[in-house]
Amino acid sequence: MPPPIILTLDDEVAVSDAVERDLRSHFGRDYRILKSTAPAEALDVLRRLKARNDEVALLLVDQRMPEMTGTEFLVEAMALYPDARRVLLTAYADTPVAITAINEIGLDHYLMKPWGPADEHLYPVLDDLLDDWQASAAHPYDGIQVAGTLWSPESHVVKDFLARSQVPYRWLDVERDAEAKTAVDAANAEGDGAWSLPVVFFPDGSTLVAPTLSDLAQRVGHRTRATEEFYDVIIVGAGPAGLAAAVYGASEGLRTLLVEKETTGGQAGTSSRIENYLGFPSGISGVDLARRATTQAARLGAEILTTQEVRSVEIAETTRGVRLDEGRIVQAHALIIATGVSVRRLDAPGIDELTGAGVYYGAAMSEAANYRGAHVFVVGGANSAGQAAMYFSRFAERVTMLVRGERLDASMSRYLIDQIAATATIDVRTRTEVVSVAGGDAGLASIEILDRDGDTRETVPADALFLFIGARPHADFVGDAITRTDAGFIPTGPDLAGDGAQPGGWPLDRSPFLLETNVPGVFAVGDVRDGVVRRVASAVGQGSTAISMVHQYLKTV
Repeated sequence: MPPPIILTLDDEVAVSDAVERDLRSHFGRDYRILKSTAPAEALDVLRRLKARNDEVALLLVDQRMPEMTGTEFLVEAMALYPDARRVLLTAYADTPVAITAINEIGLDHYLMKPWGPADEHLYPVLDDLLDDWQASAAHPYDGIQVAGTLWSPESHVVKDFLARSQVPYRWLDVERDAEAKTAVDAANAEGDGAWSLPVVFFPDGSTLVAPTLSDLAQRVGHRTRATEEFYDVIIVGAGPAGLAAAVYGASEGLRTLLVEKETTGGQAGTSSRIENYLGFPSGISGVDLARRATTQAARLGAEILTTQEVRSVEIAETTRGVRLDEGRIVQAHALIIATGVSVRRLDAPGIDELTGAGVYYGAAMSEAANYRGAHVFVVGGANSAGQAAMYFSRFAERVTMLVRGERLDASMSRYLIDQIAATATIDVRTRTEVVSVAGGDAGLASIEILDRDGDTRETVPADALFLFIGARPHADFVGDAITRTDAGFIPTGPDLAGDGAQPGGWPLDRSPFLLETNVPGVFAVGDVRDGVVRRVASAVGQGSTAISMVHQYLKTV
């Protein structure tokens, strides 16, 4: 395939030439640089590229042009290349227009003229956007293929893992694709004779039939076994708090091991769009944030294990360790618990049988495209539910939010409430809850809704149900070694005893550090910590702060 394209559009010839020169010098090896000075001409170029199935990675467009504004051009270009990253070149007076474009057309960035020096103002921005595009665009495909059925929970688990790990794959539905079914029959025939799904086909011709996540992780290049027996710090959980701790620990020279039972990102990794995280004016998906942080931690030297669950903590006199899924114990000087929370399960008839087959916990972004033109329901009234509703509205014909409370502003950010109110395809029903679901081999068919105001029930057709009904701390693995509240959260620092007193059984002369548990050298950060503000930025701050406390602790041992 020819290299992907960066297209520039500016009606001033001198500016157009300068942009092309800068782009060609930095991106010319990996991208084709095309320029135009007229919007109509540029749209014709895009149409011809589309007809040839060429890839367009980025559009760099001037806002002020006599024939058509840059924003108007991008609206038309999006119909041809919706995944291309979009950047406006603006004058200072155009800033309000650019901010409006971020909200209305998903503008990725805007640059003010002049943009030089390019090394400081142009290249870092475009490098970042092109990296995002490479990670998420639907490239011409010659990689991993996953064959299964839409209503197979096992197929959903594999797809969700690959999607959250940002491993590109093509989905093959054996109920609609005769060739895929033939290939699945052949792959199963090589096994024990039982017909199992999903089947994962790799570019080298090998296959995995109904793989475990650990087997799949190894095949796609993830590390699943620790390379050493002892580290300076072990971090359990790779959500924003754990990833931040890994970045800071590795960058400060600590031998750092990060252990995650699934894939990096945690609960935040399932968020379709985080709009209020500092430094991302057009928002960022949880998957992209996790990818950036994972890459950063690995580049700085952190060792990252995925699909490896911690079964227990092992506290010795001078070491802090974890027992892994495989039975192996890995030890360290210090331990950071960043396991976050697990989605609370809905106790209603039919839910367990249809989970992964039309009923999903969390955003399940890998499934969203399967519900084009459908009616999907989102249960929950917090930010995660609102973000999911906005994301699903890009695919579904109708999204209905079912909220147990009386109003959204009790638990949802104002920006999301405003976006939902402005989206015609989203309905919000308050004082409602799901009491049962029904379906069969073809997945979910209907849900029964209780209206708490009138105490009435109705059964309505439903194509998919996405549940965001709260969370519980994921900390059972610490057993009795670490103090927990009745609700299962881990108190730290002053919350262990209060009034500046030391907790019972505390062995040191000093008091516990702010993020330290009842065991010296064991810290808790993020959503698993008691009384914490549950926001991505807060988790990142705690993860980074914990490393400074690890350094203080290491001075005492």
